[in-house]
Amino acid sequence: MGLCWLILLLATSSATYALDNGLLRTPPMGWMAWERFRCNVDCTNDPKHCISENLFRDMADRLSEDGWRELGYEYIMIDDCWTSMQRDKDGRLQPDPKRFPGGIASLARYVHDRGLKLGIYADMGFQTCMGYPGTNLSTIHMDAHTFASWGVDFLKFDGCFSSPVEQQLGYPLMSKALNSTGRPIAYSCSWPCYRGGLPPKVNYTLLGEICNVWRNWYDVQDSWDSIQSILDWFSNNQDDLQPAAGPGHWNDPDMLIIGNFGLSIDQSRAQMAVWAIMAAPLIMSNDLRSLEADARAVLSNKLAIAINQDPLGIQGRRILQEGSHVDVYWRPLSHKASALVFLSRRQDMPYRYRTSLVKLNYPAGNYEAYDVFSGKLVTGLKTTTPFTVTINPSGVFMWYVYPTSYNDKPKSHSRYRLIHKKYNLSFSESGVGPHRVL
Repeated sequence: MGLCWLILLLATSSATYALDNGLLRTPPMGWMAWERFRCNVDCTNDPKHCISENLFRDMADRLSEDGWRELGYEYIMIDDCWTSMQRDKDGRLQPDPKRFPGGIASLARYVHDRGLKLGIYADMGFQTCMGYPGTNLSTIHMDAHTFASWGVDFLKFDGCFSSPVEQQLGYPLMSKALNSTGRPIAYSCSWPCYRGGLPPKVNYTLLGEICNVWRNWYDVQDSWDSIQSILDWFSNNQDDLQPAAGPGHWNDPDMLIIGNFGLSIDQSRAQMAVWAIMAAPLIMSNDLRSLEADARAVLSNKLAIAINQDPLGIQGRRILQEGSHVDVYWRPLSHKASALVFLSRRQDMPYRYRTSLVKLNYPAGNYEAYDVFSGKLVTGLKTTTPFTVTINPSGVFMWYVYPTSYNDKPKSHSRYRLIHKKYNLSFSESGVGPHRVL
């Protein structure tokens, strides 16, 4: 009877649920445990890789000591399987005492002392996806205040084992509860994923008012097939998804799997490039303690990160899907700049894709283009200049493009130099003629 009364009260309440935290004006960046470490709770036989406070302390050390924090990777995210199998005597969630003997508040202090922020996981259901205690309508307020008391900075609120009615009530209620704590806590909703990801079942206008970021579709897996399926779904539905994104509220195609086992270096660049174009959260899920140099180079690419973090906050789009199995993505950026990605869906050999900026609907003028992954600067590029890019199978070619002829050419040209200086980029210049092949 008590739960029915609560549902009726919430359904008829006129109180606003608008999220009012001013957070995530650019997509969040950080590290999350789930894809790489899943629900490994065997700390007896696998202490280095199990879900424990030691794992999160190790990753906090790596973010703070290895330069990741300075690049913008600031969140350490706990996912499922952190709790005890029972709430405490007062009904509050509690961490597993063997795997988190210091408690979450102590872990948060450790993370904060390193200039980082701590994220945590809960589930809008009677249990989490992996069978740990869930958060129901009657415990939302308690759980939000518990997280705030621990010093948590981010909440991922999943939706396993919950009904559509509970989701309709619970996700806005958690937004209101987080606001009521007085602590700024970024809020990630998995609600769209459990409702098919698309209108009319998903109201993206409402989501933008109650959530900072939301998972739209299925979990990423450690494979190129998984990355392609996510890209296809987001691109095929971009007319519904792209307008919903912006400063403070982002679509989330899930974690970066770069540095694990399923992607080649070309495929790693492809995920980084298209996630940057889509203004997606850059949340790594890998083992930072053993990351190889080529994966580190992709994840630490300063211009790819700058494109992702562009303050204009407009999500990019797929603008062409060629019969040659090349997809072209475009994103508008601040200061009349833009980013282009040429993605090969081929499996045979490097492909030479020939086009021009005018074919990609660029306004007439002169441009410069910076190759994000090779560091080559292309000058003297007119909209009508044909150019050819060579794209490896399941790889990308990515350009940062800037006009040099809008107003005053020297001023425009110097702006690019300032961008180069800001992000400490190295480049070699290459002019292009009407038939120059790059």
